[in-house]
Amino acid sequence: MDSRPADTMRPTLEAFRPLTPSEERIIADLAVGEFDRLGDGLRPDTDDPSREVRAAFLRFLILGGDERHRPHEKGVRVSGGWISGVLDLEGARIPRDIGLTDCRFTAVPVLRYAVIDNLFLDGSSLPGLEAERLEARGGVSLKGADVGGEVRLSGSRLDGHLSLDGATIACAGSAALAAEGIQVRAVEMRGATIAGETRITAAQVDGDFDVTGSHLSNPQGGALLLNRTEIRGGFFLRRNARIDGTLDLTGASIDTLHDDEDSWPAPGNLLLNRCLYNALIGGPVDSARRLQWLARQSPKRWSEDFWPQPYERLAFVLREMGHDEDARAVLVEKERLQRAARRARASHPLWRMALKAMDGLLWVTVGYGRRPLLAFAWLFVFWVLGAAIFAFANAQAALKPNSPVVLRSTEWTMCGVARGEERMLVGGPAMGRASPGQSQMACFLAQPEASSYPAFNASMYSLDTLFPVLEIGQKSYWRPDPDKPWGAAVMAYYYFQALVGWALSLLAIAGFSGLVRTQ
Repeated sequence: MDSRPADTMRPTLEAFRPLTPSEERIIADLAVGEFDRLGDGLRPDTDDPSREVRAAFLRFLILGGDERHRPHEKGVRVSGGWISGVLDLEGARIPRDIGLTDCRFTAVPVLRYAVIDNLFLDGSSLPGLEAERLEARGGVSLKGADVGGEVRLSGSRLDGHLSLDGATIACAGSAALAAEGIQVRAVEMRGATIAGETRITAAQVDGDFDVTGSHLSNPQGGALLLNRTEIRGGFFLRRNARIDGTLDLTGASIDTLHDDEDSWPAPGNLLLNRCLYNALIGGPVDSARRLQWLARQSPKRWSEDFWPQPYERLAFVLREMGHDEDARAVLVEKERLQRAARRARASHPLWRMALKAMDGLLWVTVGYGRRPLLAFAWLFVFWVLGAAIFAFANAQAALKPNSPVVLRSTEWTMCGVARGEERMLVGGPAMGRASPGQSQMACFLAQPEASSYPAFNASMYSLDTLFPVLEIGQKSYWRPDPDKPWGAAVMAYYYFQALVGWALSLLAIAGFSGLVRTQ
């Protein structure tokens, strides 16, 4: 066994000689912490031996170098280099920044289980990044980077930002960005182009998640998967952001949602079931367009018939924002779709027909219980209609007193007989009292004996008929006369209006109490 102290077992710079010209340049400026630009500092498009920096040499410096060649406190920073070989920092503990910007990597850098300050790969070209379980006291930045494979950050913990602004990641058909369970201060993907699945599930984002202007494409699967992710700031999806594929927010928790219509995914590619958000900022807040947004879900694609929770959540948020009528419209649409799904599950056609009839009645009368005041609008309509019909009946003499005493009286009986004609009554003969062309009702009302009988009022009669709990008194004194022209029809309407009044009153009560709403 080698008994030398650990420090003496570490490699020295001599182990890497001869150095490449670029490595000589880095060593020369190492102590001053300058940003080492190799060549013109721009990312080389091809393998360029004049800019070659070996990955093993970089690892030597990043891990602290040797006694004579310690990196500056600012860390190792290289720009415009061609990094050959695998930069393997798996499990390393690095108390400085790693800044390899505008570089060209020939192999995938490996930082699994590493502990670092900040990692800057801005503008670099690399075939992928393996950084699962990475711990960063700062953040990871790939702004403007060109990545030709998977970026793996699952289980990582970043005290700073994950920055992918303007980056391009091409890994079509698989996970282009895999960051399940990541803990990060914020995620910035503004203007990024990602071909493949972006999977940031069960993650915790303490600030904003910004995909403004990005193009995330995975047409045959999930383009952006955020299910069960908690975003404590805003989720920004706007300014022509494109989601070609599924946007999965199932079970996600978001503080504020910032979006616009042009950035919504195509119909069938949105999942919002159990997604919680507290406000809509910058995007539409009217029910018409927000219902179009919810309609981009397709539960049947996922073998489900309907998801009520997204409608309930949208209504809650709109109500909290002061848009009560829009919230009500969302809940009405939720009821319609949920009832349609219930009818579709019914096994027997007759039961489906019965449910459809009942649902249609509830829709028309109380808006499925979400608009109980609608029942009063219908009551008003029937009140006006009844007043018109009963006024017509009165004009046609198709009404009669609703009193057996009156109907048996001499005054009423003989008003049905023309003046000059005689009729035999129980007490003896009596003469007719109706003038030529005078109706029995008009004749009766002209008699002195009828002066104390309550006058007929069509509006009050309609109200008395319509509301079962009211006792205005008109029904007690008047009723349609089926023996007169139009009398039978008016009598039929009389019973119909009474039934309508009972039904609408009960539906209004049920609507206000919530009994007719689906749960």
